Formats: sequence, structure tokens, C-alpha cells
Amino acid sequence: VIQFVVIIVIGFILSWFVRRMLSRVQKRKEMAVGSASFYTAGRILHYVIMSVAVLAAFSALGLDTGSLALIAGALSVGIGFGLQSIVNNFMSGLILLFEGSLRVGDFVELDSGVTGTVREISTRYTRINTNDNIDVVVPNSQFVTTQLTNWTLREPLARFRIEFGVAYGSDKEAVRMAALKAASRVDYIVHNMPSRPVEVWLTNYGESALVFQLLAWVSKAGVRRPERVRSSVLWELETQLREHGIEIPFPQRDLHLRSGFLENPNDARAGDAAPAARPADAKPV
Repeated sequence: VIQFVVIIVIGFILSWFVRRMLSRVQKRKEMAVGSASFYTAGRILHYVIMSVAVLAAFSALGLDTGSLALIAGALSVGIGFGLQSIVNNFMSGLILLFEGSLRVGDFVELDSGVTGTVREISTRYTRINTNDNIDVVVPNSQFVTTQLTNWTLREPLARFRIEFGVAYGSDKEAVRMAALKAASRVDYIVHNMPSRPVEVWLTNYGESALVFQLLAWVSKAGVRRPERVRSSVLWELETQLREHGIEIPFPQRDLHLRSGFLENPNDARAGDAAPAARPADAKPV
């Protein structure tokens, strides 16, 4: 029993030491891609070291590994019924680590609308930290079975489409110049890449406005703060449109009366019988 405990403790210490060394190498590299790779390597090495330690510990108790296989087969029935969700999440976590579709440091968006940065991929869950510094714990199986939007999987940059409207009759070129000037005043938008310019498109004729879209490539820091970027762009857009004398309309409708109404309301009683005489002492209500 003492050997069993000692071997398990040595396994934990060895796993901690390996992950500590990987963490030091990661800090020296200071790369986002390297950070995710080192984290994945650390988790996989932890599982391998602890599996070997457990097998060695049971061997120290005098149990044959073949008998352990029989015990594992017997327990598989109970695992299939009682621990199905736990095993599912564990295997899903291994798939995420090996596949690389989700890494620590990625900015993701779930089907529920939750957005945030992946901080930890554990054996059962993945911890996502939102921009409001709120930790959301999501089971690993959800990332395998449902759609996941990873904003920073391959490219650090992303293009944002910000829609706005102006009044009918506005000068389109003036609108374009105002939108470009607004984009130039937002720090998160990339301006020094000729292959990814800022563009202004006329996309629709709305009920009350001409609908435009401002298309701009956003830096890595901006991708992780989508609401801040949109707010900053809309703030500058309102300022520039007002300075250029371009109206931002509110919803309105024009009503045209064609028939069913008479010019003189008194004609409505033409041909009707005259109303009964009112008593002299009667007072109007």
C-alpha cells in the first residue's frame, strides 16, 4: 500500500514538473500559437504519466495487468450506464486536444451567443472567460456535437460588417468619405494593408433610409472585443455624418389619401333628415 501511494505521488510530481518546464519554455517563446501547443502537450503528457503511474502502482500491489483489463471490462457496463456523460466529456476533451480545433487562447462564440476566450480545457469541461470577466463552464461534448465559431483559429484578423442608414437623397460619395474618415479614427481597424482595404457598400433601399455597410478588417485585439469595435465605429460614424450634414433618418411613412374622405365635413349629412329641434333650455354637452 505504501508503494502504491508513493508511485501515485511520484506520478503527480513528475507530471507537475513536466508541465512546469513547458510553461517556462512557453513564456520564453511568447507566441500565441506556441501557447496553445504547449498547453495541449502538457495535458496529454499529464494523462500519459498518470496512466503509467496507476498501472505501476497496481503492479506494486501484486495485481496483474491482465486482471486489470478484466476488471476494466467488468466496469465498462457500469460506466456505460452511470458515467456515460463523464466518459463522453473526457473523450471529447481528448479529441479537442488532439484535433486542434479548439485551443487555449482562442476567441470563440457558442450557439447560445456566449463569446469569450478559452482559458482551460479540462478532462470534463472547457472554461471560457467572457469580456465581462465571467467564467462560463461548458461540457467538452458540446464542442464536438454542436457548431462552434472560432474567430482566431487560423487567421488573427477578421472583417467586420457594420450597417448604417442615411436619408434618401443624400450624396453617396459624401457618405462614403464620411464613413472612411470615421474608420480611420478607430484604432482597432487595420489601415496599413493594401490587400485588405476599408470599403463602403450600398446594400439595400430600406423603408426609410439608404442602407450602407462599412467593411473593415480588424486587428487581433479588436477581434477579441467585437462589441467595443462596433460601438467605436458607430460613434465615429454619427460624428462624421453630422459634420458632413448627412441626415440619419428615423422610421417614417408617407400616407396618401385617395378616396373615402370629403372636402367639406358638412356634406356628410346631405340628404339626411334634419335633426330634431333642441329645447330652448337645453345646454350643449
